[in-house]
Amino acid sequence: MTEQPNVLFIMTDQQRFDTIRALGNTHIVTPNLDRLVKRGISFVNAYSTCPVCVPARYTVRTGCEPPTIRIFSNGRLDSAPGQAETMEGRCGPYLARTMKSRGYRTFGIGKFHTQPWDEELGYDVHLHSEELYGTPEQRHHDAYAGWIEREHPEYDFVEALMGERTDMYLMPQMSPMPGEVTVERWAADRAVEQLRSDDVRPYFGFVSFIGPHPPFAPPIPFNRMYDPDHMPNPVATDIEADHLDDQLPYMNYHIWGEDIDLPRARALKARYYGEITYIDDCLGRILDAVEARDDADNTLICFFADHGEHLGDHHAWQKESFFDASAHVPFLASWPKRLPADTRREDLVCLTDLFALATGASGNAEPRDGIDLLAMIEGRQTPREFLVGYYGNPGTRIFKVMVRDAEWKYIFMANGGREQLFNMKVDPHELENRAAERPEIVQGLKDVALSACDRPGCREALDGGGLKTFPFETMGRKRIYQFDVSRGIRRFPEDPADLLEQWKASQTR
Repeated sequence: MTEQPNVLFIMTDQQRFDTIRALGNTHIVTPNLDRLVKRGISFVNAYSTCPVCVPARYTVRTGCEPPTIRIFSNGRLDSAPGQAETMEGRCGPYLARTMKSRGYRTFGIGKFHTQPWDEELGYDVHLHSEELYGTPEQRHHDAYAGWIEREHPEYDFVEALMGERTDMYLMPQMSPMPGEVTVERWAADRAVEQLRSDDVRPYFGFVSFIGPHPPFAPPIPFNRMYDPDHMPNPVATDIEADHLDDQLPYMNYHIWGEDIDLPRARALKARYYGEITYIDDCLGRILDAVEARDDADNTLICFFADHGEHLGDHHAWQKESFFDASAHVPFLASWPKRLPADTRREDLVCLTDLFALATGASGNAEPRDGIDLLAMIEGRQTPREFLVGYYGNPGTRIFKVMVRDAEWKYIFMANGGREQLFNMKVDPHELENRAAERPEIVQGLKDVALSACDRPGCREALDGGGLKTFPFETMGRKRIYQFDVSRGIRRFPEDPADLLEQWKASQTR
């Protein structure tokens, strides 16, 4: 057995914190996530400090928060004055490159959502798959889509390999692919191949599933595993209170989800749960491969998600808010040789802490903007008192900041200077905004936000001694079209007859 442990990170995309049976959700079946819960520690107050795909993933690979990485949404900003120009110049080497320098063989499999899409991240083996392809070359070179093209050409005609998007984005679906060749099964099988390597070095592996990100399209039979009539309704209060953050109705319209009724919401939840149970089954294949090795007990496994999914809660879909449905994530860490089993911890942790978790396991923790979780677990570091989250470019109308402590959550929105305050102990569903009645709590947490923003990369959010505020404006509503651009499909045809003519022409070739 090597002295250094193996380190295996497993990430899902858009999985809520409350989707694990062993942690209290009796509506869902997750036997392999339950295995991980029993194997180690469940951090039940874990957050994505920028709850949307690109920045969340960069916080993991850099150990740095949005002001340092300069990503506050799915767009990337130039460096701020006083910062190095490149990402690794500002943050230090990416996690895979860091682990490689410490003697690890490294492999990364699945969705990475880098900018550019094929950014080199430091893995010895990097099998990179994405949901959308901008060019024929990108689809061809995507590890999963290229595998379908080569190994399963009978399915290469499928434009949307993970399910239809655009107007179908929030429609209950079935995977266009059989369970044996979905992107999740592909990722699990490639991970098993890496775990069966006879390389004697310890490994650092990163497996990143694309699901359960919409469209909710589990393969047979997981598409019919859950009866929608047995699904609980979304949690919501008055829509005006829920939509104090205009990002929510904006996003609903963006992804064709502005008018979803309760029966459809329950059907979507059923398919979402089906997708999670299917991924859980794929996860089981990976865990079996870990346990088949002689060094299983000296393997640190951490399971987490990049962010959550509103799933109709607060009259909202998708992510990009600081409601718990969007920002609170599952976070399971296990290492039988060193960490206790079947343990729950309420410490405030976040994705940024993963960098120190991996580097600490390798022998020398490098917390960067996070904290040393191993030191905290073992009583060598005090848990953080406050957790801060950021979304939207600082100094713009869409900027918002969250501060969470053991009891309260405060959210400030630059658009209108709106504020929310929730007591997370007595109101975990965030249904009662208490900002007006507890100004002393608001001011205390707002001071924490001001201090967190007073640093290179985020000072644009400040205005004198306060947070910059804009007169409230409704964000312009617009649709997003997510067709297969790599095959020249960008929008619906202006005249439906044009498509019919194209179809007829294709049949005569």
